[in-house]
Amino acid sequence: MYAKYIDRVKAFITDMFMIYAPILYITAYIIMDGKDDFQSSEIAPLLGITLYGFIYALLLSKFGHTLGKKAYEIKVVDAKTGEYISFFKAAFRFIAFLFTAATLLGLIMPFYRKDKKALHDLLCGTIVVSEIK
Repeated sequence: MYAKYIDRVKAFITDMFMIYAPILYITAYIIMDGKDDFQSSEIAPLLGITLYGFIYALLLSKFGHTLGKKAYEIKVVDAKTGEYISFFKAAFRFIAFLFTAATLLGLIMPFYRKDKKALHDLLCGTIVVSEIK
């Protein structure tokens, strides 16, 4: 069964709080000298998003879900085989998601598709499914 779009959004928000926010905190207050240094740095936000993308791809390839997706019982699988995706496909999916989110185009696609695929799912050949039986 396809995952509900609202569950995907809630999972994303959960991931922002559970994974991305701690990365930003550690980057700003442990690696750097505080928020002012973080805000004035051009590389710090890139470091944060790169580290988040690495963790995201690692979790998807190993478990099929991130912490947020696990909380809402959804997972990302290959659309053809139903198997977990590779690390590199998961990394590409993350990059495609950044493009999708920046343009907003791909984020409205699930409203018009029966399979609830967003643009980054179409580009990567993935699908988000519900683990609830």
